Amino acid sequence: MLDLKFIRENPDAVKRAIEVKGVALDLDELLRLDRDLVAMKQQVEALQTERNANAKLVPRAAPDERPALIQKGKDLGEELKGLEPQLRAHEDRLHQLLLRVPNIPHSSVPVGRDDSENVELRREGTLPEFAFSPLDHVELLERQGWSDPERVARVSGSRSYLLKGDAVMLEMAVLTFALGFLRGRGLEPLSTTALVRPEAFVGSGHFPGGEDQVYKIEGDALMLAGTSEVPVNSLYAGEQLSYQQLPLAFAAISAAFRSEAGSAGRDVRGLIRVHEFRKVEQYVMTRADEAEALDWFARILDNAEALLRALELPYRVVQNCTGDMGAGKVLMYDLETWVPSEGLYRETHSCSYLGDWQARRTGLRYRDEQGKLVYAHTLNNTGVAAPRILVPFLENHQQADGTIRVPAALRPYLGGREVLGTAVRDVATA
Repeated sequence: MLDLKFIRENPDAVKRAIEVKGVALDLDELLRLDRDLVAMKQQVEALQTERNANAKLVPRAAPDERPALIQKGKDLGEELKGLEPQLRAHEDRLHQLLLRVPNIPHSSVPVGRDDSENVELRREGTLPEFAFSPLDHVELLERQGWSDPERVARVSGSRSYLLKGDAVMLEMAVLTFALGFLRGRGLEPLSTTALVRPEAFVGSGHFPGGEDQVYKIEGDALMLAGTSEVPVNSLYAGEQLSYQQLPLAFAAISAAFRSEAGSAGRDVRGLIRVHEFRKVEQYVMTRADEAEALDWFARILDNAEALLRALELPYRVVQNCTGDMGAGKVLMYDLETWVPSEGLYRETHSCSYLGDWQARRTGLRYRDEQGKLVYAHTLNNTGVAAPRILVPFLENHQQADGTIRVPAALRPYLGGREVLGTAVRDVATA
């Protein structure tokens, strides 16, 4: 949410943000509603002033004048009472429109329609060269007996997953490694629920607009979040922190649930796009200082890159264009990790800076050094999401016999093992 005063004073900048981010919003309607609401509030204030002045006249009025003054007071009260529903309706409508106003993108953000116009910044790591015919992650899991897609589909439907044996240990090892790694870099670990109230989705900016992506608990006012960003963003909702309490930096692990509405037919094979998964999320609340926030942006981006380097996975850094960065983002970079079977990089991390856009929605403020109440700034980035990260991990680290090599950084979390799985004889060799 943007400051209404800022919107009034900078309509052209806001209209430009609406245009380049592809947001369906009529800013002129919002500004008209704002002006109407201001005029209505002035009318209410004038009537209240008149009614109060009239009430003061009654005790001093002559007996024959009092009935008219009393009646006038009643008439003014009825008029005010009639205006109240209109006032509330205008306020509610304006609030709903304000929730849809996008943030202003950073000057460095390229203008584009969708992810096809994102800009690659650099590539890191060496792509694997196989002296054999490599398998994709689904084939690797099947040949090792590490998955059972047919049985879990009967239980939970499509886009569910079930891992077995060493694949389970690998999934848990990656998550545990990421938590410990991020803790070593100064982020406080959190284990949080995915169950949240609808207002938490409004606070994070997923609502309004993303309702079709969320699972709802029938008969209860709770929903399932697709990232721990949603609950963590609301942990301090409505609070007033001190200057010294910020920044707050967390590595939050939780289950995550996404309906994947609108993705029918895409990435239905394997572990790329499943309804339920586990995720370690980096989440930071900083003071309202863009330089400080951008420093944190670089830090949490580097954290994610360091995790990928430790897992020995080649990746590239992409700057998201305006049409692929979401309404609330000021700046956004994706990390895309190499998937050999597809011959392309796939997104595994998204690093975002949102200014005070989320804090205004949740009412998160702090007192600056002068004691003034200021809205905090927020950032987030993936630590690691499983099982998606297993797709590039299995494919990049596969060996000719079908086993999986374990990078040195992960071995302590797998009992010191250097290889997972057993040799599969029928893997074709080049």
